[in-house]
Parts: sequence; structure tokens; C-alpha cells
Amino acid sequence: MVTMEHLTIMQMNDSHGYLELHPELFRVGNRAEYRMAGGYARIGTLLAQVREERRGEVLAFDCGDTIHGTYGAVTTRGEALVPILNALAFDGMTAHWEFAYGPERFRELAGRLRYPMLAVNCYDDATGDLVFPPYTVCETNSMQVGVIGIAATIVDKTMPASFSKGIHFTLGNEELPGYITLLREDEGVDLIVVVSHLGFPQEMQLAREVDGIDVLLSAHTHNRLYRPAVVNDTIVIQSGCHGSFLGRLDLTVENRRVTHYAHRLLTVDQEIRPDPEIEEMVNRTLAPSREELERVVGTTATALHRTLVLESTMDNLLLHALLDATGAEMAFSNGWRYGAPIPPGPVTVDDLWNIIPTNPPVSTVEITGRELLAMMEENLEHTFSRDPYNQMGGYVKRCLGITVYCKLENPPGNRIQEFFVGGRSLEPGRTYSAAFVTSQGVPGQYGEHRRHLDMSAIEALERYLAKGTVRAELRGTVTAI
Repeated sequence: MVTMEHLTIMQMNDSHGYLELHPELFRVGNRAEYRMAGGYARIGTLLAQVREERRGEVLAFDCGDTIHGTYGAVTTRGEALVPILNALAFDGMTAHWEFAYGPERFRELAGRLRYPMLAVNCYDDATGDLVFPPYTVCETNSMQVGVIGIAATIVDKTMPASFSKGIHFTLGNEELPGYITLLREDEGVDLIVVVSHLGFPQEMQLAREVDGIDVLLSAHTHNRLYRPAVVNDTIVIQSGCHGSFLGRLDLTVENRRVTHYAHRLLTVDQEIRPDPEIEEMVNRTLAPSREELERVVGTTATALHRTLVLESTMDNLLLHALLDATGAEMAFSNGWRYGAPIPPGPVTVDDLWNIIPTNPPVSTVEITGRELLAMMEENLEHTFSRDPYNQMGGYVKRCLGITVYCKLENPPGNRIQEFFVGGRSLEPGRTYSAAFVTSQGVPGQYGEHRRHLDMSAIEALERYLAKGTVRAELRGTVTAI
């Protein structure tokens, strides 16, 4: 006898603590438009509407990068997000930047959520035990759904050491088949859903290798998938970033198999009426600092964003500020993906926190030409490795003061064709001065005589903006040829 059931899965990923409406970049043909979007109060309204429409047939998941990324999140060390996330009432979650406050703080916050934090690949160094449950079973009107979480594997590999003190991460691909079998055979679930923060290339490879995943909710790489990807009978979706989008996946299930699906990438539009309870939580969180956050610190003539892989205008502004503060020959920062766009016009304190919420000190280092070449080759491999599992970064490292021409299709260590510093060919034996923020800007294995200035990144930005209207156009710093 054929039984036909229905399930709607809602996905949020990479919201990065964006509590309120904010500008978002939308591409229209060959131009960019900036429209207001996002905010957890409007996300709450969308989730409530779907739950009302499909009573008892809805599961909602958060793929992580949620409790870090904006002033309200960072200055409360994630505290502000706990009641808001509980009001959103997800059914499960996994993590990445959540570890930024340290594993112990994250465990504390996760323990106060009313739904499980899931990670099949995060282990305690001392005991070898999993730090979080590997899976949960969710019940709808007519089905049981096995949900497995995979946290970001890069937390202990490329992030600051404090993020992973006392814990370590695997990729999760070796553990996953055993849990799928356990859920199918012992728990008797009807479907398997994987909630992951590995990144779209890694997750596509994972789905290709591991049988039995019905739906994989992808994150980390900020893909706006308007159509699902399907590989090895696994439906894969990812839903943008900054809480500007939600993914909706409607499934028809017959005898424990998905026989039909429909997908929509929903924009969290400003016309959506915000949920009043969540809006009040957000307002309460931001009220003490709102006047300071809205203070205008300068003007940009350039639209600032991080939507491009090789270079970004937002980071060019940051790097200009570092060079201005230090007088170094070059500047580097990490290739972050997060940071809501800033259209041309006023720049506020809130914008500065969105650009660099970690607000690290401005630092300098002496680095040889040979080290510069090795560092950039390593970064290109981390970004563009042919093996998805070796992709460890965000976008390409952000640079100013150098010009690199590269062949991305070349093998590791052989991508850079030409390398210039200040318009002159790189000298392998020469020592250069570089400014940077965070250990990911210039990793610790490169350079010497590191020095932290008595100035934070946000202070450097504010000082630079105070000098007059800024421009931060693309300069072709890293060019694929």
C-alpha cells in the first residue's frame, strides 16, 4: 500500500547576528541594487506563516553562523540571540562562528536553547566524546525525520586557537554513514536530513560519497540557490546570508522516499510585518547603544560589499585604513564573506562593527618576499583546491599594496604567474613591512617582529573616515588571467 505524506523544511543559514533590517545587494542584469531586507522579527513572521499554512508538517533548521557578527551579538557574547532564537523555535542547529566566544561559552549558550545543537564531528580532546549530540529525531503529523548535524570543520584549522580550546573537529564524512544506518534501521525514521556548515563544494562532495541522505541543508559559502542541486538522490539547498533569505523546501514522500519536491528562496523583504514579540526583544537589546551605533563617522563614495571572491570594496576600505594607521608597504585581512553592504553615503558606527565585528588590534609584521609568495599560494589553494575537502577559507585573502596575477586552474603552489609590490617585481630575499588584522590576515608561520598597535580595527577605520569622503574601488589586486 502506497502512503503519501508531506513535509515542509525551512532553512536559515549564515544570518551572522543581523538583528534588524539592513541593506542587501541584489543583482539586476549588469548592475547592483541595494534594498532593505532581513531581521529576525520578519523571519519570525515568515516561519509563523508557513507553520500556520502547513500545520504539523513543518520543520525549521538553522545551519549556524548565527550568534556572532554584529555589535548586539558580539558585545553580549551571544547572549542577545538566545531568547530570539528560542522564539523562532527551530528544530535543530549546527555551528561555526558560534565557537568564537570559546567552546565553554558556546556550550553554555547552546544549553539554553530549546532545541538541540547538533555536531557529529566535534570532539572533546580530553575524553574523545562528542561535544554535542550527533543527531535528533523530529516528529511531524505522520513521519519521523532523522536530523544529523555537521559543524564547520575549519574551526580548529584556520580560526584563532581560542575558538577550539580543548576540542577538535573532523570532516564528518566517516561518521555520517553509521548514523544514517542507525537512524534508518534502529530508529526507523522515514527521512534523513543533514544540517551542515561545511560549505557548498564540500557538501556536494559529501552527498556524492555518502548514500542515504534525502535532504542536505548547506551553509558557510553564502550561496543563494534559486534551484536545489541534486546529487546521488540528495536534494541540496542553501539560502544566502545575513538573514536576508529563507529557504523553503516542500516534499512529497511515498513509502519513505521523496517522490516530488518544490523549492523557493524567500526574500525577507522589508514589507513583511515584523513579529511584535521578537521585534521588542531586538529593540530591548539595541536600545542602550542605538544612539552610538547610529552616529555617522564618515561618507563613502563607493558601495562597500564583500560579494566578490578575489577582491572586495569593503575590505579595500579596511586596508586603506590600516595603511594610513601604520605607514606599511602593504596590508592584509582575511577573506571574510560576512558583512552586509553599505551603499554610497553615510557610514555609521554600526557599519564599522558589521565590517569587522571581532574588532582586533591593528598589527604589523616584517615578511620576506619568499614568505609573501608562499602565503598567497597557500591562500589560493585553501580557496580553490580541486579537492573540495581541502578548501579551508572564505574568499581570497584581501590585499593592498601588492598585485598578483594568477592561473586559478593551475595545481597547488603554481598558480601565481607574476607578483608585484608597489608596482615592482617581488624580490624573494627582501623584507617588506605589512599591516594586518587577525591571525588569518598574516598567519603566524609567516614573518617576524610582530607588533600589536594600541589601536583597534574600528578605531583605525573611524580615524580614516574622519579625513573626508572615502573611495575604495576595486584595484585588480588579485587578478585571474
